[in-house]
Amino acid sequence: MSYKEYHVTKDHNQWQLKGVKAEKAIKTFNTKQESIDYSVQIAKNQKAELVIHKEDGTIQDKRSYGNDPYPPRD
Repeated sequence: MSYKEYHVTKDHNQWQLKGVKAEKAIKTFNTKQESIDYSVQIAKNQKAELVIHKEDGTIQDKRSYGNDPYPPRD
C-alpha cells in the first residue's frame, strides 16, 4: 500500500486541499472549517494522513486515518 498525505493550506484568500507534492489544489474553500470537514472525509476514505496548516503555513495539526508510517508505540 502506498503512503498518501493531504495538506490543508491557505493560498491567497482561499483554503485548499492538496495532495503531498501536488502543484494544483484538489479543491478550494472559502473557510478553513469547510476545508477541514471535506479533507477529513477524503483522508478517511483514502486511509491517509492529513496535515492541517495555520494561515502562516506552519503545521497546526496532524491526523492519521489508517496509514500512519510512524504509529504510536504503546
